[in-house]
Amino acid sequence: MKTIYVDVLVTVNIFIDFLLLICTKKFLNIRAKLIRVILGSLLGGVLSLSALLPKIPIGLNIALDIAFAALIVFVTFGKTEIKNYVKRVTVYFASSFIFCGIMIFIYTAFKPNGMGIYNDIVYFDISPVLLIILTLICYFILRLIKRLTKGESAKSVCSVEVEANGASAQFSAIADTGCSVKEPFSSSYVIIAEKSLLEGVEFNENTFRVIPFESLGGNGVIKGYKPDKVKINGKEAGNIYIGISEGVLKSETKAIAPYDLVNNL
Repeated sequence: MKTIYVDVLVTVNIFIDFLLLICTKKFLNIRAKLIRVILGSLLGGVLSLSALLPKIPIGLNIALDIAFAALIVFVTFGKTEIKNYVKRVTVYFASSFIFCGIMIFIYTAFKPNGMGIYNDIVYFDISPVLLIILTLICYFILRLIKRLTKGESAKSVCSVEVEANGASAQFSAIADTGCSVKEPFSSSYVIIAEKSLLEGVEFNENTFRVIPFESLGGNGVIKGYKPDKVKINGKEAGNIYIGISEGVLKSETKAIAPYDLVNNL
């Protein structure tokens, strides 16, 4: 084993984990505070010290990698439904795998000194400038893969707060250019949300509307209500209806808002 400098090992992996977590966040449209992404990156840097352990058998090594990924994802993005959590861990783990593959290819092709992989932990005894350049190359390659696979991050995410009859609900929504659903009589914008997001909110039945749609996996109708107040990214929006769907939106972000509505606030 080559000489490993602990400060270089931890710093390199903090930087790498930060970019991998940003990729995961954007790919899955997860709303996460920057401080939590930084904390997850710091944890990744600390866990990289496993490179100093004796060589670990491959089966145990893979299990350890998955456990580390699960812990980092939990610290960064917090609690969620189990299927969403598994998706987050899978995307983060896959991003890490792709990143390592790219870095190994680059270093194999150019054969520079100072590169090593110990217990699946990447170590580069290289200048900070070269590290930044190589990491950014990998970051843009991962973004290209995301776009080619039509990841959800091609769309932006906004925060929506709905108030009705003294109760409120707050959730994230995808601002989708393909969402053109409108209330048929007033032509008001409609934000479509899964029923589970609006738990505890009781709408005024006098505002009930039947709203047709064509862009949610087929044609049909959904129930729509006009709330007392709607805020998008903290800004109040008027004349908005909330369309309530049940089991229609399959992505992790279970609400869709018209892009024009969000963009024009």
